[in-house]
Amino acid sequence: MLHRQGRQGRTQGQRPLVTSLAAVLVLLASCVNGNREYDEADDSVFGTYVHALDTTEQGKYLTHFLDTDSSGWEADKTVRRFYAERTHEPLWYARTGVTDLADSLMAILQRELPRHGLSPKAFFLPEIQSDLEIVHQLAFDSVGQSINEVLPRLEYHLTKAYVRYATGQRYGFIRPGRVFNRIDYKTDTASHAVLFDYKVKAPDYEESLQKLSSPERISYLRASAPVNSLYRTLQSLLEHSSDSAHRQAILVNLERCRWQMNRPEGRTHQVVVNIPAQQLWAICPDSVLSMKICCGSVATKTPLLSSEITHMQVNPDWIIPSSIVKGEVAVHGGDSAYFARHNYYIVDRQSGDTLDPREVSANLLRTGGLRVGQKGGAGNSLGRIVFRFANNFGVYLHDTNNRGAFNRERRTLSHGCVRVQKPFELACFLLQGADEWTLDKIRLAMDMKPQTVRGFEYLEEHVDDPRPLTVITYRDVVPRVPVYIIYYTVYPDPETGEVGYWPDLYGFDRVIRREMQPFLPN
Repeated sequence: MLHRQGRQGRTQGQRPLVTSLAAVLVLLASCVNGNREYDEADDSVFGTYVHALDTTEQGKYLTHFLDTDSSGWEADKTVRRFYAERTHEPLWYARTGVTDLADSLMAILQRELPRHGLSPKAFFLPEIQSDLEIVHQLAFDSVGQSINEVLPRLEYHLTKAYVRYATGQRYGFIRPGRVFNRIDYKTDTASHAVLFDYKVKAPDYEESLQKLSSPERISYLRASAPVNSLYRTLQSLLEHSSDSAHRQAILVNLERCRWQMNRPEGRTHQVVVNIPAQQLWAICPDSVLSMKICCGSVATKTPLLSSEITHMQVNPDWIIPSSIVKGEVAVHGGDSAYFARHNYYIVDRQSGDTLDPREVSANLLRTGGLRVGQKGGAGNSLGRIVFRFANNFGVYLHDTNNRGAFNRERRTLSHGCVRVQKPFELACFLLQGADEWTLDKIRLAMDMKPQTVRGFEYLEEHVDDPRPLTVITYRDVVPRVPVYIIYYTVYPDPETGEVGYWPDLYGFDRVIRREMQPFLPN
């Protein structure tokens, strides 16, 4: 428009033809000589600063940023390796200017970070915004910084912000296995206890870097947030909560939802044990069975895991773990009254012989060559029924002979197994479609009143046997039922949908908060 108005403003006395020819000759000469300075500055948002662009200087500044970046986050290490090996053009700018994608990334992060409970500082938003303003306002001279310094710094921060956000949202900002399995050091084994046994997908940092160079750059970033229903519920809570303690708990549980692992979802047939809630939910599409649990103490925490319940045992013997034998039973070596009182027996592992407790010393019990068990039935520590599932810890769900423990507010008192408040109801849940006689056999074996004619007839026939323990001893669970032992301090009740805030019984929230501190708001 300005050029056109200039031409229209000429008078008849001027020589526009000569001037135009001269201009064409100058333009042609500059093209022949490779001098494109005027056109390049005119086409670049950098204006005349484009002439100051120096790839060698930019490389020096970028190398300086890499060398002085001491971040230990794996995402940052991957970015440093990426730029150390990179020799082609920058991702976020060219000689024509900073790409619009830089402003898009900035806008997305400004909008999304608060919604996901993340700190803008952790994603370099203040630095990115400052450098973008310098570029857009061509304020290099006023801030005393060369364009060759500002651009590589902006480039580096944009890439780090992108990779941090994309991988953190997709996979989580911490590695739970590494964190939780280095908490409890056990002197007896000279190793850390394994407390987290879920298989979690490792972050794919290289994928994020590949997306940076593709047309999917922004769409991949937008699709990074978790999509599971619990995450969306927690996001809504965060948006509407003003309670500081609740917000801190929500932030920690949002991180749990980012981990790519097998987790309870929906209303499929499953058993969910939430340690902080001290609650078990047996869930099916049309109903939920809820009950209290007792879980591991702080010293002997119940491990977090997922498996499938394969079978149940009625009136099982309790084979006492060697750690309990050495720590609690061995001191009673030679005391036959103690063993009789608890229905304990001792078996030589090698010969299989049952030994007289009077002849077994405390030292022999600590050698590990003997097995100590408790006979099944009333008074057994496992109660009358056990629900088994494969795991690396020898833990299971079971009944208990100490029913009063369920009246306690804090029920962290086991050696790691989970005691259930309603064992018979759980058995019925697991045996979907079982006939009434099967259920009555379980009732009879647990000293419960039968509900069928056949059950009452059985009692009459075995009137001299007050405890028909052998009426049923084992039952497969077909099909197998998934079981999840989880740890969420903010979690909706599957039965009512009401969200509960639960105490951090094992201090796991505190550990996550500490590890995530750089990414959380102040």
